[in-house]
Amino acid sequence: MDNNRRSPRPKQNNTFIFGIRAVIEAIRAGQDIETIFVQRGISGNLMTELKAVLADHIIPMQTVPVEKLNRMTQKNHQGVIAVSSPITYQQIEDVIPAIYERGETPLVLLLDGLTDVRNMGAIVRTAACAGVHAIVVPLKNSAQINADAIKTSAGALFNIPVCRHASLYKTAQFLQESGLQLVACTEKTDDLIYAPDYTVPTAIIMGAEDVGISNELLRLSDHLAKIPMAGNIESLNVSVSAGVILYEAVRQRGSGL
Repeated sequence: MDNNRRSPRPKQNNTFIFGIRAVIEAIRAGQDIETIFVQRGISGNLMTELKAVLADHIIPMQTVPVEKLNRMTQKNHQGVIAVSSPITYQQIEDVIPAIYERGETPLVLLLDGLTDVRNMGAIVRTAACAGVHAIVVPLKNSAQINADAIKTSAGALFNIPVCRHASLYKTAQFLQESGLQLVACTEKTDDLIYAPDYTVPTAIIMGAEDVGISNELLRLSDHLAKIPMAGNIESLNVSVSAGVILYEAVRQRGSGL
C-alpha cells in the first residue's frame, strides 16, 4: 500500500529557541515545538503571555531548575528554552477522514506512555513497513522525537503521520466514533492476538514496558489481546511486541495492505 500522506519535508536535528519573546513568536509563527523548558519559579508579564499562547497549542512544558537551562545554553535564555521538532505533528481528526476518502481501511497505532526514544523509532519503522496509517502519542509521558528516534526509525518518522494529543482517552473515543475498534495489546487477558479481526478499521494500543496500558484505556478497548509466551521470560520489548501484533494484522489483511 502506498503510505504517501503529504509527509513534511525532513528538517535538521532539534535546535534550541531561547528567550521568552522568541519562543512566543516561534509558536505564533507555526514553528513545530517538541517541548518547552521553563525555569522553576519564573513569573512576569511575558510568562503570562507565553502561558496564554500555550493554552491554544498542544506543546508539552516542563518546569526545571535554572541549572538545567544553563547546561543547555550559555546564552541569555531568560528562563525559557524551546526545543524545535524535526517533524510536523498532525491531528488524527484530519488523518482518519483522509484514509476513508482514499478507500482504505484505517490501521492506527496508539502509544500509551512510551518514553524510550529508540523504542519509539523502532516501532515507527515497523509501523511504516506494516502499512500503519498514523501513530498517536500523548502530550505528556511520551518519547521525544529527536535525532536518536529519527535514526532508529531509519527515517520512517518523516513518512508516517505522528499525531500528538492532550488526552489519549478522548482520542481513543474519537477513533471508536469514527468506526475503529480498539485492540489493547496486554497480558491482562486470556485472549491471544489472533482473536480480533484486523481486517476492519483498527487502532492497536501499546503501553509502556514498565506499567503497560492505562486502566482507563483498557476499560475502553473493544478487545484485549496478549502475545503467547513460552519459557521463563514474561514479556517482550515493547517494540518487538508491536511488530508481532502489527504483522498479525498484516497477515489477516493480506494483499489488502
